[in-house]
Amino acid sequence: MVRLAYKPLQAKTMAQISGIQDLTRWMQEHAIEDVECITADMNGVPRGKIIPGDRFLKMVETGRELRMPEIIYAMTITGDYPEEDIATDPRVIDINFVPDLSTIRLVPWYDEPTAQVICDAVYVDGTPVAISSRQVLKFVLEQYATLGLTPVVAPEVEFYLVDKNLDPDQPLQPPIGRSGRRATAKAGYGIEAANEYDPIIEDIYEWADAQDLQLDTLSHESGTAQMEINFNHGDPLERADQTMLFKRTVREAALKHDIYATFMAKPIEDQPGSALHLHVSVINKEGRNIFATDSGTFTDEFMHFIGGLQHYMAAAMPLLSPNVNSYRRFRKFLDAPINTHWACDNRTVGLRVPLSDPQATRVENRVAGADANPYLATAATLACGLLGLIEKIDAQPPVDGDAYSKAHTLPRTLYDALWRFNLAKSLHAVLGEPFVVAVNQVKETELDHYQGVVSSWEREYLLLNV
Repeated sequence: MVRLAYKPLQAKTMAQISGIQDLTRWMQEHAIEDVECITADMNGVPRGKIIPGDRFLKMVETGRELRMPEIIYAMTITGDYPEEDIATDPRVIDINFVPDLSTIRLVPWYDEPTAQVICDAVYVDGTPVAISSRQVLKFVLEQYATLGLTPVVAPEVEFYLVDKNLDPDQPLQPPIGRSGRRATAKAGYGIEAANEYDPIIEDIYEWADAQDLQLDTLSHESGTAQMEINFNHGDPLERADQTMLFKRTVREAALKHDIYATFMAKPIEDQPGSALHLHVSVINKEGRNIFATDSGTFTDEFMHFIGGLQHYMAAAMPLLSPNVNSYRRFRKFLDAPINTHWACDNRTVGLRVPLSDPQATRVENRVAGADANPYLATAATLACGLLGLIEKIDAQPPVDGDAYSKAHTLPRTLYDALWRFNLAKSLHAVLGEPFVVAVNQVKETELDHYQGVVSSWEREYLLLNV
């Protein structure tokens, strides 16, 4: 692993500010001209409005609403809307954006001083919009709170750096690094391989620091020009917020250097896919990790949490692996799991338990793809574990050895995943029925669109042979 040196930008975030006077002072100190009010749609795409700084201050001071159409939460990855929309009001109504002032930050890559703030979505009567991905995660966390429990998560995000790809029919290729040569070999944990892209990585860390994103270490992953950055452990909602902003930051840093960064789950043939690994532990009211005793023995609660993940995670795959491309990642021996077996210190399983002190005992969900909406991947993981705790589901014995020698039990396609998702009624209750309707509507529309595309593989092997 390598952490590059950088010069921190001094940016006081809204987590340290209370009241309109502090907000005004902060915006004046940074000469903020515009504020981006953003939300994540179902696919994790940031959407919203840009407001002049003085108007934003007035909006916060007076409580005036910022309106957005509800249907943005039922938008497909292609930017289309389902023809048969039953998840949103047929009148295409407006909802209100409510800025979460604890999330306001600088946008460090603009020439003009600009701030960004993540917004919650509520109807005009103040009711939360249940199909908003941030609200789905909040709803799951509220259910933990009723049991006196607090989850803690740490995301690990993988991505590829690639040359600009202006023709979608052409395969992606690694960018030229500082050596002047294009990388051709896999370079897992290679220091020199990571240093090939020092200028980009320095910008990522500098811009992340300016936004108070809680990054930890960086490593070169197994794929050619594939990187992974780890976050520190923290509050699930904060980490989901930061992961969304981080993905945006990485893309902007790459573009500054005239290349692309992609979080596709499987962007390059015969290369490992990119994951969003989620480390999860659960704390009780006394501040103790419920997964292990003082001596390090796994508790019943830990085994039930694992059991819930094993029982429900295949059904939660539309949230963990939400795109048709996501399922290309699940192949043997390419750093992705094919089942939900668990074990300690074993990277072939879907549920890995890293070696740690008792208070740091956690489970790593290795199934989620980097293309997943971080709010929904976190909500799905926590929902499965919560059902395990509530239903006291027993975990299967840990696998001994190579989990690739076991059956492939994860869904192989998004069609299969949606079928399993619709059978999991208990999971629906934890996520919220309106959201379940929206997931089906959006993903079925995307699948219909995908079915209309003829791929290069079909042209190559079927055109003259069948």
